[in-house]
Amino acid sequence: MSGSERITIRLPMEKVEMLQSMVDQGMYSSISDVIRRAIDDLLYDSDAPEHIRKVTVELPRTKVIELESLVKDGDSVSLDDAIRNAVREYTRMRVQLPMQETE
Repeated sequence: MSGSERITIRLPMEKVEMLQSMVDQGMYSSISDVIRRAIDDLLYDSDAPEHIRKVTVELPRTKVIELESLVKDGDSVSLDDAIRNAVREYTRMRVQLPMQETE
């Protein structure tokens, strides 16, 4: 079993309520889990190789459902993979289009 350390922080009540709302919606099992996830994300972002940059994208729920269906159908291995593929394809089309117009 690995060791752990208890850390105590003070947060404004507004932030505590927002965190509790995430728990109440079933997104996380506890406020501690929300905070652990945020810390994991922060550490992942800061430890990423120089050539990789993580971007956070907010999508309408309908688009998330469409992307999740790609995963369910086996077209992508994960939601992150589906988003990467969509961005890659969009970028490829946008970069090639100006080249084709000049020919």
